[in-house]
Amino acid sequence: MSRVDVAIVGFGPSGAVAAGLLAAQGLSVHVCDRLTEVYDKPRAISLDHEILRLFQQMGILDRVEPYTEPFTDSVWHGVSDQPIRRMSTVPPPYPLAHSPSIVFTQPPVEKVLRAHAQSFAGVAVDVGTELVGLTQQADAVQLRLRHLASGQERSIDARWVIGCDGASSAVRALSGLPLNDLSFDERWLVVDCLVGDEALARLPQTSAQYCRPERPVTYLICPGRHRRWEIAINPGEDPQQVATPEGTWALLAPWLAPHEATLWRQAAYRFHALVAERWRDGRVFLAGDAAHQQPPFLGQGLCQGLRDVSNLCWKLGAVLRGEAPEQLLDTYGQERRGHVTALTTRIKHIGQLIGERDPSRARERDAQLLAEGGGTVRPTPRQDVQPALADGMLSCAVHAARGTIFPQPWLIGSKGTHVRMDDVLGCGWRLVLASDSAMPADLPAEGAGLRVERLGDAGLPEADGALAAWFTRHVVTAAVIRPDHYVFGVANGATQLARLLSELNAFLKAPISRRA
Repeated sequence: MSRVDVAIVGFGPSGAVAAGLLAAQGLSVHVCDRLTEVYDKPRAISLDHEILRLFQQMGILDRVEPYTEPFTDSVWHGVSDQPIRRMSTVPPPYPLAHSPSIVFTQPPVEKVLRAHAQSFAGVAVDVGTELVGLTQQADAVQLRLRHLASGQERSIDARWVIGCDGASSAVRALSGLPLNDLSFDERWLVVDCLVGDEALARLPQTSAQYCRPERPVTYLICPGRHRRWEIAINPGEDPQQVATPEGTWALLAPWLAPHEATLWRQAAYRFHALVAERWRDGRVFLAGDAAHQQPPFLGQGLCQGLRDVSNLCWKLGAVLRGEAPEQLLDTYGQERRGHVTALTTRIKHIGQLIGERDPSRARERDAQLLAEGGGTVRPTPRQDVQPALADGMLSCAVHAARGTIFPQPWLIGSKGTHVRMDDVLGCGWRLVLASDSAMPADLPAEGAGLRVERLGDAGLPEADGALAAWFTRHVVTAAVIRPDHYVFGVANGATQLARLLSELNAFLKAPISRRA
């Protein structure tokens, strides 16, 4: 019987990214999935700059970008079809050196993620296989797998297991990890079309939310000719009937005629707001849709799953290499459950605003949103709804910057070219100092393998001042950054910095290194 460092159940986007992140650290990985091929129709369509930064870290950004486009603004239309809100992006310079919101085509991007994982010799891929048993032992987990075509069963041992196997997760069921219901349950029809030129010119040129009490509708501009409608299913309507071509075209009639587009996918869904009560059971973890499901109103479903594995994989690597105690893994569920619950609650609130069915309350909503903007429709950046990490592997000193994503500025390279910060500094633990701060004369002998940087030194001037502005805004001179780019903690002056590094030593112990 073989033993691997990590077994991953589910080879969708979250499972594929987890396999690649773990294998890049030199770990052995076994990943299985019931499906033999990537699903050929789009499901997720939205990503954000945090995920593009992750793809940059993985070295696959250039292979993903051809299947992406910037997300347009989304205009909300009220009861009388008047604009009442505009969801936008933050203006340049972009804080993470990527477009803050993008749309993408899932099937080819998912193929890129799978190919990346399979490029590592340490990754074994087992498709057409389902998990049928899970037994925890003192130092490993035994997985019983069944090949769907032959019916043959075999077992593997893994030191750790990640369940990335979707909403009906076998890992979650076998581990007895329940979901908490955040009280959102609505039926919607999701329709993807490939639209002809004439209709493309006639359709709205920004995405839209039609907040109509009689039937709320979301319209989304996706890459190329791809357009998506999410249409509320009214009480008394048969979800199976509205998902037929005839039922779908009847609902699309205000925008399209059948000869103007091709149906790519139409499916009736129940939009839920569910979060796992526990994300870890011994040596087993949940991630992605296995751990949480949220309504799609801000397009955060896939982003949430990729944040999960980004958080978990560097911690697993540190523990498996003996660089951190096993207790570090408890912070995974602590951090991600809190973040997902907070963001899902905000998304649920947005869904309730959009989906208000009482006409009088809908008019009150319209008036309130307009009043909040001083009587005009002011842009609201989508990024404003992202919460910070609140608990977990973070400094004890509460600060507005703690638990947020650290900026990634563009730097000016030696030949005047612009390069992103992570491509220069890497993605491990970093101590980043403000350009006008003094380099500490003596750093503690132990820490977290910190790479110490002061931007502006050694030919690393900023191109747009985004990081300098961040230090000024937060009134700090130093920031300790985790491998997943979240801020462990900040300091203003040598005394606070010494205290911050001592806190870090309580979590991890390894030598600090200066940049040559």
